[in-house]
Amino acid sequence: MVELMFVGRSSSLRVIYSGVRGYSSANEKVVGFIGLGNMGAHQATNLIKKGHKVVVYDISQDNVNKLREKGADVAASPSDIAKRADVIVTMLPASAHVKSVYCGDNGIFKSIKPGTLLLDSSTIDPQTARDVADIAAKHNATMLDCPVSGGTGGAEAGTLTFMVGGKDADFARAKPYLEAMGKNIVHCGDIGTGQAAKVCNNLVLGISMVGVSEAMNLGVKLGIDPKKLAGIFNTSSARCWSSEVYNPCPGVLENSPASRGYTGGFGSALMNKDLGLAVDSAKSIGEPLPLGTTAHQFYTMMVQKGLGQKDFSAAYEFLQKTKN
Repeated sequence: MVELMFVGRSSSLRVIYSGVRGYSSANEKVVGFIGLGNMGAHQATNLIKKGHKVVVYDISQDNVNKLREKGADVAASPSDIAKRADVIVTMLPASAHVKSVYCGDNGIFKSIKPGTLLLDSSTIDPQTARDVADIAAKHNATMLDCPVSGGTGGAEAGTLTFMVGGKDADFARAKPYLEAMGKNIVHCGDIGTGQAAKVCNNLVLGISMVGVSEAMNLGVKLGIDPKKLAGIFNTSSARCWSSEVYNPCPGVLENSPASRGYTGGFGSALMNKDLGLAVDSAKSIGEPLPLGTTAHQFYTMMVQKGLGQKDFSAAYEFLQKTKN
């Protein structure tokens, strides 16, 4: 039997292992999952629904208990997962957490088995992805960077996009597990290119959310009904995901984070972190990033004002309350 470990990403570090008991002959490998945050809990649940035996670990006992109720087994640490798993999926908040979970005193590399497949779905800088993959290779293990896009809705529905960096053969080996959690599985190239794609994607997302928030705020204060304004955006040249699917103005979309007090979703602190990755990546190769730098400064101010745990669409709320 093979065990798979998964680490989930949220505003705080979550690590989990889960196990499924009635799996089919096609799903005989055990999946280890570390991290049951806003994204990871849904992803681990989908692995269970697809018939994988899942072992979970998270620093939150409440999160662990929820997955246990869904059929998961529980492990005591990342090292414990590595002893039991042949495939490990990790999803953590930042590069420092990835290094700790993999390389720490009670980390994965302390007890990893040769041949283990490691799938890191955290959003981190490309160089850290390459560095940890190099260490994995020294343990005769294979690591791919597999960051995701699609938000908590996509995680729950199992429609995430995975941007994957790794060799062709390793991608083919990983794809069945990723397809249990996502819909669009894209091979971007060698190790680190998945993270490069994710950094660029979230660069556009952060910039566009600030732009839509500014425009919605301006229009509302000029007297336009927000639903009518959003409708115009979504049927004209301003159409984009940040307006059509994730509009930041409360009441425009019934199920958006904006309409539930900016709770859940993708935290502003995480967006700030991802924009910082983009800015740092651009600096490392000498490329200008004028709009990205401005968006990063904007989200830094939001975090400083105590909005870090609110969804990143709270950019609209921040602008509503900001006076020149």
